[in-house]
Amino acid sequence: MSELLKSDVFGTITRVDATVVRDARGARTWARGLARHLMCREHRALTRLALGDGLEGIPRTLDFVPDRLTRSWIEGAPMQVVQPRDPAYFRAAARLVRRLHAANVIHNDLAKETNWLVTADGRPALVDFQLSMTLTRRGALARALGHDDVRHLLKHKRSYLPEKLTAREKRILATPSLLARLWMASGKKVYLFITRKVFRWRDREGAGDRGTASTR
Repeated sequence: MSELLKSDVFGTITRVDATVVRDARGARTWARGLARHLMCREHRALTRLALGDGLEGIPRTLDFVPDRLTRSWIEGAPMQVVQPRDPAYFRAAARLVRRLHAANVIHNDLAKETNWLVTADGRPALVDFQLSMTLTRRGALARALGHDDVRHLLKHKRSYLPEKLTAREKRILATPSLLARLWMASGKKVYLFITRKVFRWRDREGAGDRGTASTR
């Protein structure tokens, strides 16, 4: 079974049986360097998270060669399709984020519902690690970015299960990091211009196999 999931300036994303292949060989010439860089970031993060027993709900890298990354397919529907309202889902999602951070991996793109999956048994899974950071130690930068990872998850909980937010979670939501405040004030405007005007991505699109399909 082979299914083209996405084709854009960065190349193609194809499902092949139980795998997902990100291929930058078809990227536009001017975007190929960035496509390779993002692919390397994803590979580093997934490789780090696969150490030991790995993490349930995180794809595994199966092959990585120049311009092509193959990872495992996770069966599940995007968050905005399922709209999870079970507190257990968000508790498990919070544990998953903590385990990422314990491995010194910051996802950096958890604000997008399309990066969160709901598996058939109601558990969370994460995809699209192109913007992730794999750090050597847990310093001030990791703490700030990790705080924003958690805050973005809590935004989703506020959307689907606001009555279950704790007082501590409300405080986290109310206190974005300095980096987040700077991003909102300046960097996000540039990002939105590039993604919407140059790449022509829609709000729930942009990083591969996370578009409007019900599984990925």
